[in-house]
Amino acid sequence: MVKMALDKLKSEGVVDLDEERKAAMVSNLLVVLCGEDNAQPVVNTSSLY
Repeated sequence: MVKMALDKLKSEGVVDLDEERKAAMVSNLLVVLCGEDNAQPVVNTSSLY
């Protein structure tokens, strides 16, 4: 499911992720898929860089 999501984002031109951001996206998607509770949105107000 994670690979399918990343492939769809890339093929539709929604976002082009570098390897580091792709790894972060994979981690976040796996947390959502494997979590027992509903996902809660988080607003990031700062930059990673």
